[in-house]
Amino acid sequence: MDRTVTVSHSGSFAHVLQTFAISLLVSFLGTLIGAMVVPPSMIMLFVIAEVAMLVAAIVIRIRGKHIGYGFLYAFTAISGVTLYPVIMAYGGMLGANVVSGAFFATAAIFGGLAFYAHRSQRDFSFLGGFLFAGTIGLVLMSVIGMFVNFGSITNLIWSMLGILIFSGWVLYDVAQYRNGVSSEEVPLAALNIYLDFINLFLYILRFLASIVGISRD
Repeated sequence: MDRTVTVSHSGSFAHVLQTFAISLLVSFLGTLIGAMVVPPSMIMLFVIAEVAMLVAAIVIRIRGKHIGYGFLYAFTAISGVTLYPVIMAYGGMLGANVVSGAFFATAAIFGGLAFYAHRSQRDFSFLGGFLFAGTIGLVLMSVIGMFVNFGSITNLIWSMLGILIFSGWVLYDVAQYRNGVSSEEVPLAALNIYLDFINLFLYILRFLASIVGISRD
């Protein structure tokens, strides 16, 4: 996804963060719905819908148009539904307390990086090419992982790269949005930050699971 935006003060950074926070809440509600209402046999339909909406967001952006708040919250709700089985799987492997700890660790890392990017006023645009290439690499690894069972060491390296790359995206995106965006761009900015946070969380969970796997080998 094209993660650059036209800077404007009509949508403040605080507004972007507020929209991101609401997106996290909507995602959490989606996770509850996934736990209580959605049968496991239907999860794949939500995964397909999630991917389709991501592709749609890219196409909309390429065409110079904007996603709306309805699109953003629908996506994060669906994302929450698809997160439920993943979190349950890690919970069974690591324990609920470790998963909760991973979430708070993610929040702490995200908050620290966001604070640094906002207050330092450094230009992190030079990271864009590396982060894009790294993200494509992670996607390819995910596709290969559907057919190949990676060992614990490979998963550990993969998770460390994922943590590094999405930590970089936090720096990059916050630096892009810290001076405000146009009001039409707020949902897209919040979506990008939401994806940064969720992927950072998932790679931290993968990292912890890899350590457990290595200890059991």
